[in-house]
Amino acid sequence: MTDATEDLDPGTPNVARMYDFWLGGKDNFAADREAAARIVEISEGRVVRGVRLNRAFVRAAVRDAARAGIAQFLDLGSGLPTQENVHEAVRDVRPDARTVYVDNDPVVCAHGRALLADSPHVGFVQGDLRRPEEIMAHPTVRRMIDFSAPVAVMLVSVLHFVDDAEDPAALVARYRDAMAPGGRLVLSHLASDAFPEEMAKAERVYEDASARLGARPRAQIRGFFDGFELLPPGLTGPREWLDGGVRTDGERFAGLVGVGEKR
Repeated sequence: MTDATEDLDPGTPNVARMYDFWLGGKDNFAADREAAARIVEISEGRVVRGVRLNRAFVRAAVRDAARAGIAQFLDLGSGLPTQENVHEAVRDVRPDARTVYVDNDPVVCAHGRALLADSPHVGFVQGDLRRPEEIMAHPTVRRMIDFSAPVAVMLVSVLHFVDDAEDPAALVARYRDAMAPGGRLVLSHLASDAFPEEMAKAERVYEDASARLGARPRAQIRGFFDGFELLPPGLTGPREWLDGGVRTDGERFAGLVGVGEKR
């Protein structure tokens, strides 16, 4: 068996480790920090504040789901499960809740399993969200996730790494169709509308990273919620979502967030 560390390329910026760096984590290398710093410069610092608000959105969304009775969470394209991730956020509300993280990066998965070795009710699967049937048939997913009961499917800051040619809307629909009524889609995505010039520059930085970035217009992001009832406050910026949909005159961010419920 090949050790995942043999696949480690510290010279190529890794999108999961860049995100970890913006969250204040330590699981990153010089190349990750250099690329992340370029995005900070392009965004005039908004990216750091944006990803931390995005993480606050995740914490609030999974706690809301747990209070609504959901006790299982499938986090697709999870990255490193550090900095108060899903299983930690939901633990105080539902100690028995089960969380399965899925990522296609073997190094991220190896590191994630090591970080979660002592965490009950948590699994980590190496898989590609673009292959829904393989993920849902994985032994760990089958053991921990019961699709006949409501499940929260997380697609947080990941679909903008899925190319349009791979039909991300159809991928979301395949997960939706497997979900029981009452399940939730928790989604965040970079939008191209607010800062088109800065976003184009950021996309060029990601050309040399482990995955290419592709922001999308708001209308296309809204389409990922087809078949779900978009819960209040709707599809908004993370700060507005956390504030119950209140529009502010303060700082804008490129990301949009929302939670949909399957009826």
